[in-house]
Amino acid sequence: MTTAEATQLTAATSVTSKPASDETFYFRCVCIILGIIGTAANGLILYALVASKQHKKHVLIVNQNAFDLFSSVSLIVTYAVKISDIPMVGTLGYWVCMILHSEKLIWFGHS
Repeated sequence: MTTAEATQLTAATSVTSKPASDETFYFRCVCIILGIIGTAANGLILYALVASKQHKKHVLIVNQNAFDLFSSVSLIVTYAVKISDIPMVGTLGYWVCMILHSEKLIWFGHS
């Protein structure tokens, strides 16, 4: 194998990184829309329970809706940050990556 052939093979098999595909972008948009719907639904249920003064009788429902509300809001924040493509540099980039890009904030409400 000559040097020219090796260069040609290397150039043919090289992989370049590309930005997120359209499917990934649309998936993230759908996640944000589902987060908005979840936030509205859970917020409405919590409001109805507090307004009707039933929140003291149905503590389990209130707690579950509060956790779901937190998860829905964190879903919106996480996927909005993923769409905005913030550069991960420095201390702020480290924490954004650790909390938001790893989706730990979403699952924190379910533990």
